[in-house]
Amino acid sequence: MSDLTFRSENERHETDRNVRLGRIAYRAWRRGFREADMVLGPYADQIAPTLSDADLAIFEDLLDVEDQYLYGWIIERDPTPPEHQNHVMDSIRTFMREHVSAEVAKGIG
Repeated sequence: MSDLTFRSENERHETDRNVRLGRIAYRAWRRGFREADMVLGPYADQIAPTLSDADLAIFEDLLDVEDQYLYGWIIERDPTPPEHQNHVMDSIRTFMREHVSAEVAKGIG
């Protein structure tokens, strides 16, 4: 008789979520635009795991935006289009001001 291991629905969801978070972190850290990497990578590592599935989807949509536009919105150099102005974008800006700026001042980059 074979020894089958069945995972609960929660275990499957947790595994799927961990895979999703890994993909998000990869995309956030390897943008090809260092300034964006230094904001989005730490955000993906530190904040993304606390986001709801719906907010992760919003973050993933933001990661689809070209770097020069997304970074311009994050640093508020350029106006954020209404379809991308949301609580996740606000969270990224707050994270940058409170955490990333302090790390850059210490010599992160």
